Amino acid sequence: MVGLWLECGVDRKTEQRVIRKAAAGDREASARLIRTHQQSLYAYMLRMCGKPEIAEDIVQEAFVRVLSNLHRFDERFRFSTWLFTIAKRLYINASAKMRPAYDTDTVGAARSGLVGPEVLADLDERRDVQGDVLQAALAELSVEQREVLILFHQQDWSIALIAQHLDMPEGTVKSHLHRGRRRLRDLVEHRDALASKLAGVWQ
Repeated sequence: MVGLWLECGVDRKTEQRVIRKAAAGDREASARLIRTHQQSLYAYMLRMCGKPEIAEDIVQEAFVRVLSNLHRFDERFRFSTWLFTIAKRLYINASAKMRPAYDTDTVGAARSGLVGPEVLADLDERRDVQGDVLQAALAELSVEQREVLILFHQQDWSIALIAQHLDMPEGTVKSHLHRGRRRLRDLVEHRDALASKLAGVWQ
């Protein structure tokens, strides 16, 4: 476990000390925890859900819950792992209450040949919302593949740490990583080809 802390560049004793102060009511310690993890948590949630406003709400609620339950934190684990787990649960709950952020209706219409100005406009609008092709492709991966890819490539978590966070064997994490990369590459290539095709139709 100590190796995981050192690998992530986190001073375990320092973080535990800050957590204890925050649990005791020290506002500066609480603010320090937020400053330390807010950016990475937001980046993680934004890639998971694809919508800035939802990511912001989840991050805010995650910190509220974490700071309200610091007395329950198990110091054997990383604080970020606990925080990300809570945020993920909030994301899953939010996803169950709303329509998925990215449905495949428009893409399906384009694939079936139903291409018209309204489809192009919708694709442009979705592209603006999604930010980039990568985000749109990530949204079509399974939750497990998406999370493994984000944690590994964006958050620089090790295979061992991801396995601990997701409570799955390292071999399973590697499998999700391999399949997710392949699926992501195929999706990005397909979307690029589709964009080129649509552009050619309306030139």
